[in-house]
Amino acid sequence: MPPVTYCTNIHPGETLEEVRQGLQQYAVRVKARLAPETPFPVGLRLSGLASLELEAADAAQRFGDFLTEAGLCVTTVNGFPYGRFHHTPVKEAVYLPDWRDPERAAYTLRLARTLAGWLPEGGRGSISTVPVGFRRGFPENDLPTALAVLRRTLAALAGLRQETGKIIRLAVEAEPGCLVETTPEMVALFERLDPDGAFRDFLTVCYDCCHQALQYEDPEASLAAYAAAGIAVGYVQVSSALHLDGGALSSLSRFVEPVYLHQAVARLGDGSLRRFNDLPEALAARLDDVASWRVHFHLPVFVAELPECATTQDFLVGILPRFAPEASMEVETYTWSVLPGELKMPDVVDSICREIDWVEAARSGPVKG
Repeated sequence: MPPVTYCTNIHPGETLEEVRQGLQQYAVRVKARLAPETPFPVGLRLSGLASLELEAADAAQRFGDFLTEAGLCVTTVNGFPYGRFHHTPVKEAVYLPDWRDPERAAYTLRLARTLAGWLPEGGRGSISTVPVGFRRGFPENDLPTALAVLRRTLAALAGLRQETGKIIRLAVEAEPGCLVETTPEMVALFERLDPDGAFRDFLTVCYDCCHQALQYEDPEASLAAYAAAGIAVGYVQVSSALHLDGGALSSLSRFVEPVYLHQAVARLGDGSLRRFNDLPEALAARLDDVASWRVHFHLPVFVAELPECATTQDFLVGILPRFAPEASMEVETYTWSVLPGELKMPDVVDSICREIDWVEAARSGPVKG
């Protein structure tokens, strides 16, 4: 069972040097506390800019040497947010370039070549990516273009295995508001993208627990659907959302902030869902018979209750023991910079370590349900 780690998208850093500094300042301290005698895996976030810098002569080798000397290793790369991800409005721009744009493929393959160079002989790694694109502004007739770009990327990953002996898998991450946001939509994408299973060695799922909890999915049914379709979960991002019983969404207005999208989903009394692309849109809506709300705002996973609402921690308790023992898991509370003050521990390293400890205990616990 690989150790639980965390995704470094919690730390600001767009250039390669900024990424290195973040690892030195934070990840090395996490490693010292949780894995002082063994290499510690990190879920490494690399921007489009950093991926270009790594193509310079010897840059990837030097960075790999730094990782080794620091006692860190990488098998998962967050290739979802291409551009700046902190301290500036991100919102819908986080999905750009989407899979209609050849630059999304070029970025992904730069990451794949770099990761292959860091992996040991015969190694395997995964790169998370945008689930095709954001639904708003993505006409149906653009989908064939996006699927063609995806297939060319998968073919290139197959070629990379022939060249290096390393398997790099594209891990598609369902995301609220995107063309793929539910488990059934992910299964349908795989069937359309790879109907013959020719690319299944290179195509997998990045399972973000917050995103699937937001859809009110049942943990057992979600994973059973993937298993029935022969779809592997490449790695798991462990995250939690806001859950509010009843319709008084105004009590969550303090979670409105200008950097990230905070998609909201209302479950009505009849069980149907109403989805909104950001919390302000949901606050402005007038809905009757709302049984509960869930809001996409990654919270420290050890938090079960807030003054005004609960969290989707119960979803984590239900799903984490169901993943295969060999599944890579990483905490992904990238919202640290915009969390309300009382949800922050004084030191982000303390918070990361507490989250990892909580996940280690939860995934080893009894299966619920």
